[in-house]
Amino acid sequence: MSDLPEDLTNPELVAETELAFEGALRPHTLAEFVGQKKVRGQLELLLTAASMQGRTPDHILLAGPPGLGKTTLSMIVAEETGKPLRMTSGPAIQHAGDLAAMLSSLMPGEVLFVDEIHRMARSAEEMLYLAMEDFRIDIMVGKGAGATSIPLELAPFTLVGATTRAGLLPNPLRDRFGFTAHLEFYDPAELELVISRAARLMGFEISADAIQVIASRSRGTPRIANRLLRRVRDYFLVHQSVGDRSAVDAALELYDVDTLGLDRLDRAVLRGLIERFKGGPVGLSTLAVSVGEDSETIEAVVEPFLVRAGLVSRTPRGRVATEAAWNHFNLSQPNVL
Repeated sequence: MSDLPEDLTNPELVAETELAFEGALRPHTLAEFVGQKKVRGQLELLLTAASMQGRTPDHILLAGPPGLGKTTLSMIVAEETGKPLRMTSGPAIQHAGDLAAMLSSLMPGEVLFVDEIHRMARSAEEMLYLAMEDFRIDIMVGKGAGATSIPLELAPFTLVGATTRAGLLPNPLRDRFGFTAHLEFYDPAELELVISRAARLMGFEISADAIQVIASRSRGTPRIANRLLRRVRDYFLVHQSVGDRSAVDAALELYDVDTLGLDRLDRAVLRGLIERFKGGPVGLSTLAVSVGEDSETIEAVVEPFLVRAGLVSRTPRGRVATEAAWNHFNLSQPNVL
């Protein structure tokens, strides 16, 4: 007989569980949200004060690396205020007219979430200044000397902007947000809570030490933790395993996730740096070519974690593999004269 719970062997129950999981994975209130304690406290104060005064909450900017909960927090803001949520992204707003059409259709108190807001077109950014401050926009009608500016009043709304690169936002836009939250990476204990909750929603049992293994390899990011948990769940199902540590180790090894949470590309970059360039220093573009990847991918996706994990140092002369990187591959670092 299988040791798997019925939820993982009955197709109908699996389908229902998946649908429930997709809908319930994101917390719906600040009380359910795990981690980011300081940000949660700040948001709770902001939303409560706005509710007590009967006004629309100030505009909110959520800044931080991908996968830490910016989209989830925007949904929570709408849920806590009891208002509708409108979602879009910076790359989707390439003309001022796109933004004008969206802003003019907002209901009073509605929450507008703009993901990757730093990638919005400059003309739309400039229109947003007046909309955020005075809840109105100026629409130009006609061209040339006969052009006329028509003011259009907007319903009060709350803009929630999310960005992974706050430094790319122009100062006039950044200064118009009433509150800026900087999301931090999660510690393993917080990730264990995230994984435990997700496993419970998925309807299968996993041991505490197995949860610790997943948390330790999730790079401080809930999105990665949930993704690894689902792959581990698939492994349990296919191999008729129980949720113990040995099965988790086997599943993560199959998916090329090592003990530090490094994936195939991470290890390729480190090995290239160590084996081809003797640990560096080496320029970013040269390193990217050596592993067959785009330099922007290396800089934006791979390098931040390697630097944070103490495996790579960024120096004026280029990237350098640290002693920890050599040790991770059981290699001896050459003496540097």
